[in-house]
Amino acid sequence: MTSLLLGIDLGTGSSKGVLTTPDGQIVATAVRPRPRSMSMPVPGWAEVDAEGVWWEDVVALVRELLPQADGADIAALCVSGVGPCLVLTDDAGRPVRPSILYGIDSRAIAEIAELDERLGDAAVLERCGTPLTTQAVGPKALWVQRREPEAWQRATRWFNSSSFVAFRLTGEYVLDHHTASQCVPLYDIEANTWFDPWYDDVMGPIARPRLVWPAEIVGSMTRRAAEETGLPAHTPVCAGTVDAWAEAFSGGVRSPGDLMLMYGSTMFFVQELTALARHPQLWNTMGIDPGSKCLAAGMSTSGSLTGWVQGLVGDVPFEELVEEAFSVPPGSDGLLVLPYFSGERTPIFDHRARGVIAGLNLRHQRGHVFRAVYEGIAFGIRQILELLDTEANPVKRIVAVGGGTQGRLWTQVVSDVTGRKQEIPEHTIGASYGDALMAAIGCGLVPPQTNWARVAHIVEPNPASRPLYDEMFELYTSLYPATREHAHALARIQEEGLLSVSPVEGDGGPVRHRR
Repeated sequence: MTSLLLGIDLGTGSSKGVLTTPDGQIVATAVRPRPRSMSMPVPGWAEVDAEGVWWEDVVALVRELLPQADGADIAALCVSGVGPCLVLTDDAGRPVRPSILYGIDSRAIAEIAELDERLGDAAVLERCGTPLTTQAVGPKALWVQRREPEAWQRATRWFNSSSFVAFRLTGEYVLDHHTASQCVPLYDIEANTWFDPWYDDVMGPIARPRLVWPAEIVGSMTRRAAEETGLPAHTPVCAGTVDAWAEAFSGGVRSPGDLMLMYGSTMFFVQELTALARHPQLWNTMGIDPGSKCLAAGMSTSGSLTGWVQGLVGDVPFEELVEEAFSVPPGSDGLLVLPYFSGERTPIFDHRARGVIAGLNLRHQRGHVFRAVYEGIAFGIRQILELLDTEANPVKRIVAVGGGTQGRLWTQVVSDVTGRKQEIPEHTIGASYGDALMAAIGCGLVPPQTNWARVAHIVEPNPASRPLYDEMFELYTSLYPATREHAHALARIQEEGLLSVSPVEGDGGPVRHRR
């Protein structure tokens, strides 16, 4: 009987699992929705209960998928997840506080400034390949030390979402090289190891996780984990990694010049590099394959904006809104959206940026707004692609993945705005598929260079709309600088209002939060 591979991805709004054969055929899939898994107890914070969400989802997905294996052996398991996160635990792996999420959590702005001054922002970029931003783990660790010293004193270990699960499955204290490279300023991207002076400065006595590559087998299922999940105690477990890189892996983004464009609630970019490239507006990271390096970028609010529009206009089927937007001409009859509704990461890294809808008149309908949202996201994508595409590291191929690729309009608008074609793989189920491939590679069922991705179709740009989109792109790039001070003033008013009366979890009553 053929052995099967099990891949699980822990997302923000849901967790997904897949069973595959060693040649990439999908045997079964499972989804565990978690629409309210993320807690935002204070403006700018984003947290998750690692035990109650991530571990519970892994157990539930394994137990749902195992019966569909029809008695076949599970050759290996690999788990990816949102990241980089900061999960602080005691020796037994019990979290001492809720897990702090990746770049959408902006609590450590003061600590970013402090580390930049203390270590030198140029030195950080040189050593780590990436500037200190809200994506970095180091400032968040410093925040806990300063603001929650009791929790910090109880912490002896730290994890990402995927490495937390790997520990619960195997008892092995590890972190994959990719995730570590996002834990600025702890990791030396040239030496591929922890940079001891800065690690000690930021993390103090908390032990260093053993560094491994994402597809590497780190251990076997413990007896306790086997009892909880139903998997045999001998089942090998891979290290896993951050979800976006697992998704890039699933789409065959493996060669220099390949770029993944992930359509989701946020937009994410992963580019495989020919040579290491440091850029103050981009993230340099290690890749999945040993020794590989990537550039990455991320937008804060993308697909979630379409849900916002849908909620704003009432109970209208999503498909109806898409059809209305299809009937609107390119440029949305002079409507322009700046999609910074949750601040923005790349390229401006401004958590106080805010959304703008410019050019509204009484002739504009909901279809115009819906299309203008897609176009605003596409202008942001074009802005980032111009940063990524350099002479030293040209973008040769774009692979589009994620749920947003299933509709015709969004991907077509992006190709029209950017002038670039996009390849859409046959399977776009996400990072869990890449996890299954890593599991197959890790346990030796397939060679390391194996690629399961098959192109289903290609989205070609329509050159007729390019002149108008070029003009609107110029307006887009000038809109943020022109409205920045207004946006910051409005953000301050919003923050003061939320800070004045904000519910505390478990109490339900209003309380004033103090910074």
